[in-house]
Amino acid sequence: MERLINITTITGTIKLKSGLHIGGGDATMKIGGIDNEVIKHPITNDPYIPGSSLKGKIRSLLEWKLGLVGINEGKPANVTKNYPTDKEKNNAIKIAQLFGNGGEIKDDEELSKKVGVTRVSFNDCELKEKIKTEVKFENSINRITSKADNPRQTERVPSGAKFKFSVTVKVFENDSNLVDLLKEGMKLLEMDSLGGNGSRGYGKIKFEDLKQDGNSIQEEFDQIDPFSQG
Repeated sequence: MERLINITTITGTIKLKSGLHIGGGDATMKIGGIDNEVIKHPITNDPYIPGSSLKGKIRSLLEWKLGLVGINEGKPANVTKNYPTDKEKNNAIKIAQLFGNGGEIKDDEELSKKVGVTRVSFNDCELKEKIKTEVKFENSINRITSKADNPRQTERVPSGAKFKFSVTVKVFENDSNLVDLLKEGMKLLEMDSLGGNGSRGYGKIKFEDLKQDGNSIQEEFDQIDPFSQG
C-alpha cells in the first residue's frame, strides 16, 4: 500500500429542488398514520440524509456510466471479475479504491495492495434549518375501471430544504484522479435523483457553496460534464 499523502475534504450544501423521500424503515403500523415515513434522527427527530444513501447512489451512477453494472450482474463492482478490456478492469479498480470492493480479493496480493482501503467517507447530512415535512397522497389507477387502487401517504422533506454536506477522501501516492471521479459522481446525482420515487419527480437536488479544503470549487463543479470524460 502506498503512502497516505493527503485527506481532502469537500463541503457544501445540498438544496432540494423537489420533495425528498428516504425511508426510515419503521415497520410499525399506525392507524390513520403515514404509510411511508422519512428517516429521522433518533434524538432531534429531524429528517436527514444518510451518508450511506449518498455513497450508494453516487457509486451506482458511476458504475452505470462506466459500463460495469452488467458485467457484475447488478452487484457492486468487484475487481476479481473477468472484464472484457483493460479499460473496464481499471475503471473497476478505481471504483473499488474510492468506494470499496464489492467482494473479497483472494490469492492476489498485488491487486489487494493496489485497491487498498476505501478512500471515501460520507458524513450524514443534517438540516441547516428546521423545516416541517409534507405528506403526499398517492395511488395507482386501475386501467379498466379508472378507480384508485392502493392509496397511500408518503412523507417527504419539501423542496427548498437545505442540508449540510461533507465528504472526505484519503489520497495515496499513485492514486489516479479519484477525487475528480467523485465529483463526476456528484454531478451525475444532480442529473438524476436521490432517495425513492425518482421517476415521480422526487429527490431532485443541487449542490451549492462547494469548497475543497476551504477553497471554492463551485464554478469548477458546475462546469463538469461527466459524459465528456474519458
